[in-house]
Amino acid sequence: MCLVASGVWTAIVVALLWSYGAIAWRAATGRKPSGLLVLTAVVLTGRTALSMVADSTFLYFLQPIISDGLIAAVFLLSLATARPMVARLAGDFYPMDAELAQRPRIRRLFWHLTLMWALLCVGKAGMTLWLLNSASLETFVLVKSLLVLGINALAVSATIGAAALVARYEGLLGCGRHEHPEHQQHHDALLPRGV
Repeated sequence: MCLVASGVWTAIVVALLWSYGAIAWRAATGRKPSGLLVLTAVVLTGRTALSMVADSTFLYFLQPIISDGLIAAVFLLSLATARPMVARLAGDFYPMDAELAQRPRIRRLFWHLTLMWALLCVGKAGMTLWLLNSASLETFVLVKSLLVLGINALAVSATIGAAALVARYEGLLGCGRHEHPEHQQHHDALLPRGV
């Protein structure tokens, strides 16, 4: 809406102010901002400053493509470590102690989710680069916004669904395996294998 009403630079500044407003709101309400929120604000600040100095909206929209590629690389490289990237971020979303994080099914969940988000970032980067080079700015912003929102919503739903399934099996939500052992085979069939 800001893009159409006031132009691209106004929309870029409003997006930056919105991220800082979210941090300020959490601080004003006595809540600590999450690491992801702070990271988003820092990245958005860098994107905005670089684009304004270069006076290039193309550069502004190219940076998320580069960021998605770098994030995908970090996530993929983290698969070779003892703590894949999702395991490192999990504490922002669920209280995680060392014992819980070391459970085999939890570790497999983190590994598979890290792979899924890495592949998602690669796919988004490729789609966004193609769209940036083949569409007008207005079309790019509209289509990218809708597609990325939809893709991210599906990925978040898959993440929550997989986490809830494993959490139930581990006895962290509702009925776990210890309360209903007759369902163990059914749960085992649904859980990802190996890592």
